[in-house]
Amino acid sequence: MLLNVIWFVLMTVLLMVYAILEGFDLGVGILHLFTRKNEHRRILMNSIGPVWDGNEVWLITFGGALFAAFPTAYAVVFSAFYTPFMLLLCTLIFRAASMEFRSKVESSLWQNIWDVLFSLSSLVATLLLGVASGNALAGIAINEKGIFQGNLLTFLNPLGIVTGLFAIFLFALHGSLYLQIKTEGELNYQIKRISKFLSFTVLILFAVLTLISFSTVAWARPRVITSILGLLAVLMLGLTLWLSWQEKGTKAFFSNTGFIASIILIFASNMFPYLVRSSLNPSYSFDIYNSASSPKTLAIMLGIVLTVLPVVLAYTGYVYWVFRGPVKLDETSY
Repeated sequence: MLLNVIWFVLMTVLLMVYAILEGFDLGVGILHLFTRKNEHRRILMNSIGPVWDGNEVWLITFGGALFAAFPTAYAVVFSAFYTPFMLLLCTLIFRAASMEFRSKVESSLWQNIWDVLFSLSSLVATLLLGVASGNALAGIAINEKGIFQGNLLTFLNPLGIVTGLFAIFLFALHGSLYLQIKTEGELNYQIKRISKFLSFTVLILFAVLTLISFSTVAWARPRVITSILGLLAVLMLGLTLWLSWQEKGTKAFFSNTGFIASIILIFASNMFPYLVRSSLNPSYSFDIYNSASSPKTLAIMLGIVLTVLPVVLAYTGYVYWVFRGPVKLDETSY
């Protein structure tokens, strides 16, 4: 039983790390078209160039952990979200191709096409992740056999849509704060102005999302743990807003990181112990007990994770340390 809880906590950590790292990554892509100069667009791409593919690994790791630790829940989730996940895969492919192909031809038309694809794929990927998160919290229309009873339009409910919009503006804010660290001069000034607008927008959407969650999802209503985490989230977001207006980008980036971490913890605490909630009948839901692998499997995998994860974290930290500081363009840049 304890192993099941440990794996739920571990998956929460993986999801948190992914949201924090891929959050600014996707946010930079969303903001890409807001810059007009070719030099500025190159700086934006190169700000995430050394780290974007490593950031996506955390999503793959999360999916792999779900498959290995809770295979039944994995089967239900990937079956229900099959179309959204295929769309997400396509956007991530286009996003990677955009970064690699943009600089291959010295043509403004060629570069503009890839710029649009890069920004659009980042936007759609973030929207899909947000909509999926909102629906996961509210519950999915699965029957007693775990078979999804809806279609793509089923996911476009008020909570899913608002969560998708919230994710777009939150990641855009996270990306703008990251860019304040990675840019200088005129572009840095432009990004600071964008951050101020985005911080207010995120605050408003967070309030709307909270109200909709409370009114439509019974298990998302305040409890002791979620109230504490909610206060922490409000504190972190308020600090981010204040630091953004003080134009202290580095500090604002880390406070926004705390806000994202708080949001993931609230989401996880509202889901626990369930992995997949059924909106048709609570008894059809899958939790960390009825969808788990054998205790021996969980124990062996935990040992592997505890051995490998510190190495991955050390390597990731080293990459960020090597590529710290503002972006400088040269002949090897995108």
